[in-house]
Amino acid sequence: MLDDTPAPPPKLRMYILIRESVPIGFAVLAAAHASLAAHLAFADTPEVAEWLTGPFYKAVCRVTDEEFARAKETADHVVVTEAALGGQEVAIAFRPRTDYPKLFRYFKLFK
Repeated sequence: MLDDTPAPPPKLRMYILIRESVPIGFAVLAAAHASLAAHLAFADTPEVAEWLTGPFYKAVCRVTDEEFARAKETADHVVVTEAALGGQEVAIAFRPRTDYPKLFRYFKLFK
């Protein structure tokens, strides 16, 4: 028997990447700031409008400096800096979307 049930649509997801060199206390703040910054930066996009209908899927990952730099090549992102760390770039958040570059699949979830 063939199942004629259509596949569910891909989920919109916001990726938030935190540099692994960022101390845990600053990392938690950076994740919160990055989520809000991305929401505000892309508020007028259809993807954010759909994402806001819920659930708000997010993947928060801890990345190396090299992974952070490579991820910055992906369009539609905001970078968060931390004044208490000398203005260092600590996080990057991406406009919610269904498709990300392959490298995002290999980022380690923040635990």
